[in-house]
Amino acid sequence: MATILIDTCVVTDLADLESDWFEWSVSTLEQLNSLHSFAINPIIYAEYSVGFATIEEVEALFKHLGFAMKPLPKEALFLAGKVFLQYKKRKGTKYNVLPDFLIGAHAAVSGFRLMTRDKGRFSSYYPHVELIMPEY
Repeated sequence: MATILIDTCVVTDLADLESDWFEWSVSTLEQLNSLHSFAINPIIYAEYSVGFATIEEVEALFKHLGFAMKPLPKEALFLAGKVFLQYKKRKGTKYNVLPDFLIGAHAAVSGFRLMTRDKGRFSSYYPHVELIMPEY
């Protein structure tokens, strides 16, 4: 069974019934469910947890969704560092990009597909990662 890494923006959509992207996120997961397993990593967990007061609330959501926690391989950490260096050499000015680079590197190194709504950095720096995205 192939694994799909679920980006933080999609987790946020799934937790908010009022999100503009709730229906897309739910229906896409339902379509993929029989042939795939779904996962997050520590970066996604940390990004998502910012909006909660307790770890129990965060744990309850991930348990409900049935997403597995996958560790970040050292190879992904190394690749993310190299990609961040490329970004800086290209005169990238944002400093909040490292989480996206870590998520993309994890998908790249592990051979995961990535479900996201954030095409920019993932498609630019990880062109071989298959993205599952809404059609805009």
